[in-house]
Amino acid sequence: MSRTVPPCPACPCGCTSAKGQPLAYAACCGRFIDHYAEAPAPDAEHLMRSRYSAFVREDAAYLLATWHPDTRPASLDFDPGVQWLGLQVKAFATVDDHHATVEFVARYRQQGRAVRLHERSRFVREAVDGLPRWWYVDGDVS
Repeated sequence: MSRTVPPCPACPCGCTSAKGQPLAYAACCGRFIDHYAEAPAPDAEHLMRSRYSAFVREDAAYLLATWHPDTRPASLDFDPGVQWLGLQVKAFATVDDHHATVEFVARYRQQGRAVRLHERSRFVREAVDGLPRWWYVDGDVS
């Protein structure tokens, strides 16, 4: 008797393979979120995408762990009823070896109202316990 294996859920960040197929969460942002201590995001864009996926999954622990200590809030609360609709990375720029920016638009629906969050985020790369990591610092919302 054969059994159908359900497909892996697509990653919320919307990344696709070279063939245009949605990447599974485990092969995309999940590898950074679920294994943060051993496998930090390799660049600011991957960190930003994984942070979006963490917002979709309401993973406050990951969001706080990847927020720079100088700007990190003490805690995070998630608005009830938010339905995340998608992410579009508009620009990714490496300023130097330790600084980068990512411009993105995240769309969501809250209480029946469509919302478009357009942000230019700043990231810094610093070593912690000998392991270099990218950190979200802050962003300008437009």
